[in-house]
Amino acid sequence: MAREPLDRLRTIIESLPETSEKLSHGAPTWWGGKKTFACYHSGGYDEGRRAVWIKAHDGAQEALISADAKRFYRPKYLGPSGWVGMRLEGKVDWEEVRTLLVDGYRMVAPKRALKVLDGEA
Repeated sequence: MAREPLDRLRTIIESLPETSEKLSHGAPTWWGGKKTFACYHSGGYDEGRRAVWIKAHDGAQEALISADAKRFYRPKYLGPSGWVGMRLEGKVDWEEVRTLLVDGYRMVAPKRALKVLDGEA
């Protein structure tokens, strides 16, 4: 039986040090330390399709959307800040989801948490 996208996201994110999950504006949202790096939407913002919004490096949003506009998009509210939306419908590349989540996490996580992640602590 396939796992729900939210369960899979939680499994990935819970493996990262010093993360927490809280509801923000009705959506499960994750923090790395004191800053957000991802949120899950069950479809209210994307024509009923499930998606994760992830903090992204400068230029990543445009590159991902240009490469695959069916899967990636500029999310409402956070898109202007460079976040990228990734649809979690159909065949999902969960390793790619993990990579993007870890990249977003690295942008906000405390230095001590990054040392733990990198095996330096």
